[in-house]
Amino acid sequence: MVSSPANGKPDQNGKTEEYDFDIFSIGGGTGGVRAARWSATKFGARSAVCEVPFDYIASEIQGGLGGTCVLRGCVPKKLLSYGGEFINDFKAAEGYGWSLNGTPTHDWGKFMATKRKELKRLNDIHSNMLEKAGVKMIEGRGKIVDPHTVSVQGKKYTSKFILIATGGTPAVPNIEGKDLCVISDAVLDTMKRPDKMVIVGAGYIACEQACIFNNFGTEVHMLYMEDVALQGFDLECRKHVEEEYQRQGIHMYPTFCPQKVQKDPDGHLTVVARDPQGKEMALTGMDTVLMATGRSPNSKGLGLEEVGVELEKNGSVKVDEENRTTVPSIYAIGDVCTKLPLTPVARMEGTYLARRLFGGEKILSDYTYIPSVVFSSPHVAKVGLDEDQAAETYGDIRVYSNTFRPLKDTLSGHEGKGLMKVVVNDHNDKVVGIHLVGAEVAEILQGFAVAMKAGLTKTELDDTVGIHPSSAEELTTLRDPVRLYKDKKEVKINQ
Repeated sequence: MVSSPANGKPDQNGKTEEYDFDIFSIGGGTGGVRAARWSATKFGARSAVCEVPFDYIASEIQGGLGGTCVLRGCVPKKLLSYGGEFINDFKAAEGYGWSLNGTPTHDWGKFMATKRKELKRLNDIHSNMLEKAGVKMIEGRGKIVDPHTVSVQGKKYTSKFILIATGGTPAVPNIEGKDLCVISDAVLDTMKRPDKMVIVGAGYIACEQACIFNNFGTEVHMLYMEDVALQGFDLECRKHVEEEYQRQGIHMYPTFCPQKVQKDPDGHLTVVARDPQGKEMALTGMDTVLMATGRSPNSKGLGLEEVGVELEKNGSVKVDEENRTTVPSIYAIGDVCTKLPLTPVARMEGTYLARRLFGGEKILSDYTYIPSVVFSSPHVAKVGLDEDQAAETYGDIRVYSNTFRPLKDTLSGHEGKGLMKVVVNDHNDKVVGIHLVGAEVAEILQGFAVAMKAGLTKTELDDTVGIHPSSAEELTTLRDPVRLYKDKKEVKINQ
């Protein structure tokens, strides 16, 4: 045991020496590390984190500090996205007078080795952060024994509070030949770039990977059950970016679902798909089939239900507004919960949990105006409500939207267009949604998200002097609405 039992009397901030630790996090991803580290450094809590050993591809016995985002999600995805977009820069350079004297070549193996080195560095940084904070790192898979006890590798540790921060795991549909497919972990770490691939799905991961591999020269085919890609984003933006994907050469098959995957005599893969009307097609000669069909909460094998922690039907941990489970001493944050599955959200929840448990603060996570971005080509960014959501919520809204060609592309020959959209509550002039499509729109949206959280109105947006020439200034020049809604229904502009 780490410390000897004492009198068991908690101090005013909830710490007690009755247990080995004040907080024990099962999971060393963004949320778990933040909660444990803040509890220790800001409030003096005795914190521990357990995490399985490091590897680039996760399993029940492998993972590593940093979790999905750092090791097999956000960070490696963004690095691959950066790498792929250089091809567009090479093409654009010619319009500005540069001559590359031949076709640029790419060393995929060198790229993957460099990427791996960076991910290991980030994993080590997380380990060093915990050590400097005085957080005990315990390697192994944790399982809850009782409301205050966690077992790791056969050794038991007690804690006043237990935190479930185990994230999510890719969900793969149960079709014939699913074992021939790969998930996002593997495709981000593949040592050989596929020449032809099928991607099943059309969410964040699917669209990002489609654009990444398309930019690197892979022939990409997308199968998805929805009518339009990127469900959850504004429909106008979805339609716009879907056209951009197709213009860049991505083959898209909406409403087609895979029925089976088979290995051909030559070693290639064939995917048989069908639409709702029963029409079948076969995509042949594929090197890789990526299943990007969503993620499931990583809640199995943790002993949760055995100690009374209730789960939702989809396996996510049921929590209240303070991230407390149905067992008072056990909390859960991040993708294992029913909240928004975004890394910054897990970080926020971990921070606020530490402040509540050990800082005595009455603070709750705020899930309004949380920005999110799809790092495809082009990027798609949103904060707040989309057009349909705003009309349903407020009844009377104004919609401002415009497509434009960025200045850089006027000489580059790039034919794509950006899109800027603002949704306004007509009752009080508040901006309730901003939606962007274009290069690096994440860098634009972050500042506007702050403004929306502070109560930005359309009048204030109009009164703001734009930065010229820039794409961001387009948001300050949207003067006339393109659509109006009254009582949740679209009306003519001249009414």
